Amino acid sequence: MTSPPASSYYRATATPYQPYAPLQGKHDARVAIIGGGFAGLHTALGLAERGVRDVVLLEREEVGFGASGRNGGFVFAGYSLGEQSLLDQRGEQAAQALFGLTIQAVDRIRDLASRYAIPCDVVDEGVIWANWFRDPNVLRQRQALLAKHYGAAWEWLPKEELRERVRTQRYYDGLYERHALHLHPLNFAIGLAGAAAAQGVRIHEHTDAWQLHRDGLRWRVETAQGVVHADQVVLACGGYLAGLRRQVDRAILPIATYVMVTEPLGERMADILRTRSAVYDTRFAFDYYRPLADGRLLWGGRISVRDRSAKAVQRLLMDDLLRVFPSLKGTRIDYAWSGLMSYARHQMPQIGTSNDGIWWAQAFGGHGLAPTCAAGDLLASALAEGDDRWKQFADYGLMRTYRPFGYLGAQASYWWQQGRDWFKTRLEG
Repeated sequence: MTSPPASSYYRATATPYQPYAPLQGKHDARVAIIGGGFAGLHTALGLAERGVRDVVLLEREEVGFGASGRNGGFVFAGYSLGEQSLLDQRGEQAAQALFGLTIQAVDRIRDLASRYAIPCDVVDEGVIWANWFRDPNVLRQRQALLAKHYGAAWEWLPKEELRERVRTQRYYDGLYERHALHLHPLNFAIGLAGAAAAQGVRIHEHTDAWQLHRDGLRWRVETAQGVVHADQVVLACGGYLAGLRRQVDRAILPIATYVMVTEPLGERMADILRTRSAVYDTRFAFDYYRPLADGRLLWGGRISVRDRSAKAVQRLLMDDLLRVFPSLKGTRIDYAWSGLMSYARHQMPQIGTSNDGIWWAQAFGGHGLAPTCAAGDLLASALAEGDDRWKQFADYGLMRTYRPFGYLGAQASYWWQQGRDWFKTRLEG
């Protein structure tokens, strides 16, 4: 197999658009947003939809450059922190409210893609959680928990039905989350930017915000060739740290994850998948994958403190793919890439303010697109209308991660959980 190019499939199939010019000169805004990923774009669009169009968004690279344009494209409810832990920590009422924000976000993403006619290959056919292990208890327990405490009905897929949809002997039973969907995330980001810009938001790509400080009663954001004075500033940089506020940056760990895309499979697709649903499995270190509009298979998995080369990503993920679909041996991999996600120690998004006009939204932990949408909508509502629903995340603050030692802890935890999965697999034979 030849080595895939370093560029991602998403970037290679991105919707063409007129690039947004770098910031030059002096500008004034009610709100300045640093970061052109999903959190920043949803905030900008949410403000514009609420009538606040005096907004400047600065992106160091291109919109969707980071995790927002590199992920698996899954859109489902929930957070990196599991539903049981959320219930234990916050109690039923608060947990339901937090989980409900992401259910609403799935609906909002579905609506935004339709309302703004964003060409992002929406596949509204749910997500399958496939059991890697014979023991069905993990499925039964989660299904009962979601139904009882969160009002979420996930359909049971017996082994025979699951294997009819996902053609492998690797899995046993499964759960089907019908409310979920999947899409082309970079094109969705490009579409959000276009929708915001059409309503007056000023977007500037290739603009590195390198300094942030008070200037009288306002904030001054300095870039290489320009300055923005703003009443409020939103930091939404995810795993690609801006270096503007130490307490914000040090509260996350930028963690890498890996994705690859095959050549078009043609008739071979039916040999492995007879569903358009996206799929992930029940291990801590799970695989995730989905069929693409042009007949390719997108495959992702693993987390690491190392941002590996395309060749290394291909080698690792091809081993994982062949454990599930051995018939794809010899398949060409056309794209492979990695990207940085932001993780917090408490495994929940960090959404808040220092009460001086600085806001932040980060640490979405690789759990799909819904939490970023929820965060952007909460911040837009807070900035435009004084809505205080963002305070639901107050218990999940800027907890320091102690880099670089935090990386060692994160990698050790991942290896431990990966080892547990391996041992349980061996016990089951």
